[in-house]
Amino acid sequence: MADFTTSNTTKSAVRKLAAPLADVTAFDNIVQGVITNNPFQCVSYNAQGVNHNPVERSKQGYTARVVYQDEDAKTVAVITARAPSIASFTSVANLIVADTAIATAYGGTPVRDLENEKYAASLKCHDANGEIYFVNFSRDQVTLTSFSDEAIRSRVETWADTVAALG
Repeated sequence: MADFTTSNTTKSAVRKLAAPLADVTAFDNIVQGVITNNPFQCVSYNAQGVNHNPVERSKQGYTARVVYQDEDAKTVAVITARAPSIASFTSVANLIVADTAIATAYGGTPVRDLENEKYAASLKCHDANGEIYFVNFSRDQVTLTSFSDEAIRSRVETWADTVAALG
């Protein structure tokens, strides 16, 4: 029986944040800052006839959370809504909060549970050495995945050290 042999070695690294990112705006400023400023020195590339930017958003998701509270501020119901973009996240959350029929049906007052909302985005990065790796952001951590060159980890870590919210 044939054995599997390692063809390359990929690594992952995680940075847990001391405090969750404050809100979706702070989150998006960090993610968009990486795309716009390319602090990891990534390069453009062509794959299967398609030109790619050095850093691309490969996926994202945002979860709004609205709690319904009775007159004693006790939670009587919760609605969570997952959205594919910040615009839809904001729009849907506002629609839920404004919907008086839902509030009446639940018997409570809607309040955004901002502290428990979740955000996630993955950036696909192409290193000058040819490696494609991912930097994944959530509200409470940054994960670097699918890299083998330690210089990549060093560049991402050096950048993260300059972003106060990622401390």
